[in-house]
Amino acid sequence: MSNIINLALVDDEALILEGLALLFSNIDHINVVEKANSGLEFLQAIEEIQDSDFPTIALIDIQMKPMDGFDLVEALRANYPDLKIIILSSHYKSNVLGHMIKLGVSAFIPKNSNKKELLQAIESVDEKGVYFTKTDQEMLMHFMRSKSKQPTLNPQQELSSREIDVLKLICQENTNQEIADQLFLSKRTVESHRQRILEKVGAKNTVGLVVYAIANQIHRLP
Repeated sequence: MSNIINLALVDDEALILEGLALLFSNIDHINVVEKANSGLEFLQAIEEIQDSDFPTIALIDIQMKPMDGFDLVEALRANYPDLKIIILSSHYKSNVLGHMIKLGVSAFIPKNSNKKELLQAIESVDEKGVYFTKTDQEMLMHFMRSKSKQPTLNPQQELSSREIDVLKLICQENTNQEIADQLFLSKRTVESHRQRILEKVGAKNTVGLVVYAIANQIHRLP
């Protein structure tokens, strides 16, 4: 890969933080630009990072104190909406995945993953915006269809056929202009459709739309 991925690491366990930094130091196309021992430390550090070194992806542990990973993600979402986030956790459950949907996180990786899977997830998030294994997709579909829980992304209204067309093209990483050209619409109309889909689905960003589309079998990952 020629594309350099700027990576930030956030974990309150020093051994894991240093171990991850060491692992990535041997990978040419990944550049660790920031290491933080807490969410608060990362929020302070990210304000000082120059544009050239600004992280493409943040790899964040869920279980941290005093600010846990989910609180950190909410703060990052509000201030740095373009930052892609991968959650690292030893708790691999569908309800955590459901919370991930709501926050618009790009991937959820168990802490016992091997180097190959972790690298694959980072590269997929950099290239496609999301990374889901087959197990993730099954858990997402189960969670979204569970009658015992209120789905995290639950449209107040059904998507129209035109909105579904737009959503499919969003999932294929088309820009608003490219979608407009393919559907013979104006760019402004596509922007309106995108905003309306976000509101209907209850997603915070494009990642949330992709997750919703996967869970509802509107879009399939290769």
